[in-house]
Amino acid sequence: MQKFVIMGVQGCGKGTQAKLLCQAYDLTHISVGDIFRWNIAHHTKLAARIQRIISRGDLVSDEIVAEIVQRRLAEHDWNFGFILDGFPRSVVQAEFFLESYDIDAVIHLVVPDEVVRERVLSRRLCSGCGLDYNLIHHRPQVIDQCDVCGAPLTQRADDTPGAVADRLKTYHEKTAPILELFRRKELVLEVEGMQPAEAVQKEIQTQLGLKSSWR
Repeated sequence: MQKFVIMGVQGCGKGTQAKLLCQAYDLTHISVGDIFRWNIAHHTKLAARIQRIISRGDLVSDEIVAEIVQRRLAEHDWNFGFILDGFPRSVVQAEFFLESYDIDAVIHLVVPDEVVRERVLSRRLCSGCGLDYNLIHHRPQVIDQCDVCGAPLTQRADDTPGAVADRLKTYHEKTAPILELFRRKELVLEVEGMQPAEAVQKEIQTQLGLKSSWR
């Protein structure tokens, strides 16, 4: 069983890399963002709280995130291991997490802020089936229309220049000490995230010492 944490500022490609790693090694992708979006799509009570927060461009509180992650991990459906995406968000959470789970590695995707800003502001989401698009790398065949279901594409409420700037600032302020904690445990792998997705994945697998699924 292998347990990984993947870290990097929003828009660096964490979700893509986590999914590729899960497909290659039959791991479970536990994404805080995906859990939030599922609750919003199903109009849960938690969704109402989340919606109010992200509509203001704010980050969901650490307390809410910790509660959600602990509940998700308690399901124990990750037979071969997991990749945790979007957690921990504070040193206290990281310390608690290390006490509770034997982590094999922390994958840190490194991408310059200006590139992240461009990527995030180019993101679009299908209002029907929820498929992700990016106007730079994954354009729809018809402008503002989903290729799969034909529903309109929308920009997430928190994908605005001001909100992105705030998230970048908050991420760097809060993440630096978390990464330092993990580095002291010799868990952090630094991966250059500017490469094509396949090259990033190959480097991740190589640094983890896994049998590569890429030729």
